[in-house]
Amino acid sequence: MNLVRAELERLGARRFVQLMLVLLVLAFGVTAATTLAGSHRPTAEELFDAQRQAAAARIDLERTHQLCLDRQRGAVLADDVREYVPDDCSEIDPALMERAPVTSDFLSGVFIFAEEAEALLYFLIAFLALFGFLVGASYIGADLNSGGVVNLLLWRPRRMTVLGTKLGTLLGGTALVSVLASAAYLGTFWLIAQVAGRPGGLDGEFWGSLGAIWGRGLLLVLLLTTVGFAVATLGRHTSAALGAIAGYLVVWELGARLVMEILDIVKPERLMLSSYAAALLNGQVRFWDYQPCIANGPGSCDGAAWALTWQPSLLLLLGLTGALTAAAFVAFRRRDLM
Repeated sequence: MNLVRAELERLGARRFVQLMLVLLVLAFGVTAATTLAGSHRPTAEELFDAQRQAAAARIDLERTHQLCLDRQRGAVLADDVREYVPDDCSEIDPALMERAPVTSDFLSGVFIFAEEAEALLYFLIAFLALFGFLVGASYIGADLNSGGVVNLLLWRPRRMTVLGTKLGTLLGGTALVSVLASAAYLGTFWLIAQVAGRPGGLDGEFWGSLGAIWGRGLLLVLLLTTVGFAVATLGRHTSAALGAIAGYLVVWELGARLVMEILDIVKPERLMLSSYAAALLNGQVRFWDYQPCIANGPGSCDGAAWALTWQPSLLLLLGLTGALTAAAFVAFRRRDLM
């Protein structure tokens, strides 16, 4: 029998994998049903009213920006301005804003696919990341603990080939589930928008941005799947991976972060893997460093912004995942499995 086919059958036959797939379907079903129940197709009167409000909001924004410019030029005295106008007029410049007020901003109880798809995709990626980590840990952990790997080695006595096939099968299966789940999930909400909502602006820029998030999210899912597999291999048990991730989150992400904030450590986010995972998923995350405020003494201070981008974050996460995987293969090759 082909080793890959045998591993695929073993992976699909695991009850835990089947349970996670059922939970995946249930979670998607509840989310879709809730969205469908809370949305409706807007009437012509609702659309007209929303369009009128959006146009009024754009006009008011342009008026406020012009008032700010007039105040800067001295054409209008500051005491004559009876509404809030920022010192920096670029903050309210319609030409510099990411998006101007649109009709969908003023529609209540209407599901807009173009506006909600990104948040829905983040939810999907989070579930798939949890799915991959738990399945990866249990897939190898249960076999090592029960002696299934020993039985497999009696049939195919090549440790590296067996472990590599297991990892490759796991990643292939996880990627397939992720692709199918993504298509079904986003397709369902697109249909909901067509039937009981509005699609919104589904232009090339929208699909390109959504596709980039999905691609980076799939990379994160596969990385976490590999980490779960590697840590469980090192610990010879599924609980080793669960204990390791729980310990890291509690001791480092929560405990160490709190200590660093008390000690005023500069940019503690650089030491947290969650920051790099967020940067990989979002493309970029921005943080604020308030150390300049402390150095300058009391007074108003906004701090300094700094950012993490997805390219160096991916390199770091790939390096850590590769190191864990290499250590797992070395340990598996040298370990007494009996």
